[in-house]
Amino acid sequence: MKTSNIKMSPVDIEARKKLGFRAGDTISVWSKIQDEKGKFRTQVFEGMVLARKHGAEIGATFTVRKIASGVGVERIFPLYSPMIDKIEITKKSRARRSKLYYIRTKAVKDVRKKMRSVTMDADVVEEEKTTE
Repeated sequence: MKTSNIKMSPVDIEARKKLGFRAGDTISVWSKIQDEKGKFRTQVFEGMVLARKHGAEIGATFTVRKIASGVGVERIFPLYSPMIDKIEITKKSRARRSKLYYIRTKAVKDVRKKMRSVTMDADVVEEEKTTE
């Protein structure tokens, strides 16, 4: 009896293995989400890949981070999950590290820096109004 014809999972495992995304790439993940009525709908989660763990094993996962309404949101997806419809690589980039966890603090620092510059600009504008 051949085991190659037996399908254990609804996911095309070979196609998922061949996906060539790495840490630093921007990807879109179409996942099925169940609503309150029990119906499934697809939702796109697009962001930067921070990490990819466990290679091409059955338990392989990848972490995606995006900024939603000024707040960083991370999701960990199982690579071979049947709840994922499609994974599309939006942008390839070269990272020197395999895990980009430092981006979490870097993003916070950048936001703080921008907020400082915005508040300083607002103070300058207010001073100009009072001097006129």
